[in-house]
Amino acid sequence: MRKSIRTICTVAITAIALSTILGCGQSKPKLFIYNWTYYIPEEVIKDFQKRYGVKVVYDMYASNEEMYAKLKVSGGKYDLVFPSGDHVSIMINEGMLEEIDKSRLTNFANLDTAVLPLIKFDPGLKYSVPYAMGTAGVSVSKKNFPEYKKSWHILEDPALKGRITMLDDMREVLGAALKTLGYSVNSTDTTELMQAKALVMEWKKSVVKFDSEAFGKGFAAGEFWVVQGYAENVFSELDENAAKDAEFFIPEEGGPMYMDNMVILKGAKNIDLAYQFINYIHEPEVYAKIMDFFMLPSINVPARAHMKVTPHYQIDDMLKNSEFKEDLGGYLELYNNIWQEIRVGK
Repeated sequence: MRKSIRTICTVAITAIALSTILGCGQSKPKLFIYNWTYYIPEEVIKDFQKRYGVKVVYDMYASNEEMYAKLKVSGGKYDLVFPSGDHVSIMINEGMLEEIDKSRLTNFANLDTAVLPLIKFDPGLKYSVPYAMGTAGVSVSKKNFPEYKKSWHILEDPALKGRITMLDDMREVLGAALKTLGYSVNSTDTTELMQAKALVMEWKKSVVKFDSEAFGKGFAAGEFWVVQGYAENVFSELDENAAKDAEFFIPEEGGPMYMDNMVILKGAKNIDLAYQFINYIHEPEVYAKIMDFFMLPSINVPARAHMKVTPHYQIDDMLKNSEFKEDLGGYLELYNNIWQEIRVGK
């Protein structure tokens, strides 16, 4: 998951509200959570605290790498963390996670059985419980560029030169190129990766910049007509009328998907509360509030009946051709080298 411009403001409000709440009633049990920068509505945390008579101490991170580095230094502080799939596998291999006792999670059965078998980062979900699933894709200004095919090949159209941005994220960009070429987003084949690099270099001729922060604002301002990124980042910047002139699509070739997850850290001091929180999150009404907030598809089947906001895309749209990103292991350095060569123009 990545930061959204709109919700950063919400997080600031949330942080203030939580700090006020946490400042009272010091005798209450505490649950220590480490999560993405904006990744849960304030009311969900407040309702959990009220229902169970507890306090949530909620710290935030902006990337998996930041989270992992901090946990390696001072992981004993937290009970519950929300890593993406590739980092779940890393944390399992490092012995950082408690095994999940599914008998304590009555709402685990709400998860979509069409999705769970696709999870390779934690086979059988022994150490993790899925939280949210999504993907990056392409947003297009139909007013400025009305005719296009829903494909990554849109990035090659000469009419869009100087009007495109792509994410500043090697897995997303190289993953898009690999899928365009018919390969896996997790390819470790040097020949395939060199072909993907060459394709990205072609795309780069029309790309203004690699940007994971402000592409939504640039799109809303009309500066960019086509952006690779997350739908929530784009549409959060558009008013109702402007949104009608924009379309988000998952390219027909597919691309990288993400699954963010709830895990209990090895040696967590508040395991009972952690299980309560995980189970609470997957109550249909609660989970529907979270997905409505982010306009994401629900991996919790009964929650779909409680949602009031139509997601930007559906689970089935992702499952056509997209893949979950997996840990690259020793091939991470190869990816890093290729990405640096792309960034500097080699």
